[in-house]
Order: sequence, then structure tokens, then C-alpha cells
Amino acid sequence: MQNLIQVAGIIDQAEADMIVEEGADWLGFALRLPARNEDISEADAAAIIKALQPRNKGVIITYLTDADEIRAFCADMGVDAIQLHGDIAPAELRRLRAIAPDLFLLKSLVVKADNFDELRRTVDGAAEYVDTFITDTFNPATGAKGATGLVHDWDISAELVRISPRPLMLAGGLNPHNVAEAIEKVRPAAVDAHTGLEDASGRKDRLKVRTFVAEARKAFERIAGESK
Repeated sequence: MQNLIQVAGIIDQAEADMIVEEGADWLGFALRLPARNEDISEADAAAIIKALQPRNKGVIITYLTDADEIRAFCADMGVDAIQLHGDIAPAELRRLRAIAPDLFLLKSLVVKADNFDELRRTVDGAAEYVDTFITDTFNPATGAKGATGLVHDWDISAELVRISPRPLMLAGGLNPHNVAEAIEKVRPAAVDAHTGLEDASGRKDRLKVRTFVAEARKAFERIAGESK
């Protein structure tokens, strides 16, 4: 996993097609959320995922925390990757890895104002069982742990990249205007955007997606050039 671009919050087939056309790698589908305020039905998401070409991947984004339920849900949806934003215990991660060894697991690291020690403990406890960590931004006004449109302190994410034995996907308030700077500062393996690519109606804007992908690709190339 390197230089990967994910666009999250897919709402229908037309949006998925446009995002793929504009060059994103992975598509994130937010399902089984705490407030049950999904933008797409599970049936529609499964149909989109089934139609994706091999170079693209559908990723379920969820707050589920039970290993058996997660495995069954992924099987029902036809996905081999899931992004876990809930407070899943290390023991459940270990069990999930045991019962679904081929499932690609992304574990969230939700950045708050003063929780780096907590994030470090999460990395230490989960790294053995997950494939990738993904940072996101906590909104203290709403309690939301993702899709907040808010940027967190990138120095924290950069430190997480340094200490994590797993790759890190950077998310949290990324948009076409700041993704290059974020990549150059944090040096993540991947980036993810959601609300920063939407228009006033809540749909993904083609020009924003196109620009985001182009800016991210150029920044990843610059970093690769510097390391040679």
C-alpha cells in the first residue's frame, strides 16, 4: 500500500463512476453508522462494489466492533477491506484477524487536542492485527470522529507515521487545496477525502475530485524523488 488515494462517502453509482474516472484508487462506503444516517443503502453499495474493476477497491467504513458481525457483514457486501472507526478492543481485532485472515483491516486513529498518548497505545495494541492505520479528526462540538471537514494537527499524524509499524492513511479535512502540503508534511502512505470534495448539495464535485487526485499524485511523486 503506497501512494494510494481513497474517496469516501460514496452515495450512488453515478458518483462512484465519476470518482473512478478521475483516478481515485479506493472508494469508501459509510455503513452501519451509530446514528443510522447512511447516504447509501447496503444493497446499492454492494452492487457498486461488485461492479468495480480489479484496480479499484470498495472499502466499508463502519463503527462495528464485534468480530463475527464484521466478518459476516464483509461477506454479505462482497468486500475484502474494512475501515473500523469504532472503539474495537484489541482482543476483538485479534479474533477478527484469526477468523478472517484475508480481510484488509484499517483502524482509525482519531486525533483530538491532547490524546497522543492514547493514540500511541492504540498503535501498540492494534498494529499486530491490522494492515493500515487511518487518522481522522475529532469534532468536539458534535462528538463526530470522521467526516467532520476539520483538519487536525499534522505534526501528530507525522509522529504517528514515524512510530507506527504499519502504513498510515491520512484523513481529516483534506481537500484539493491542502492535500499536497499535507502529504509533504506527514509523509503518509495514502490519503482519504470525503466532505472536502463535495459541492453545496453534498455530492462529490468532479473538478474537486480531479484536482485532489492530481495534487496528491504530484506530491507523492515529489516525496519519492526526494528519497532516491
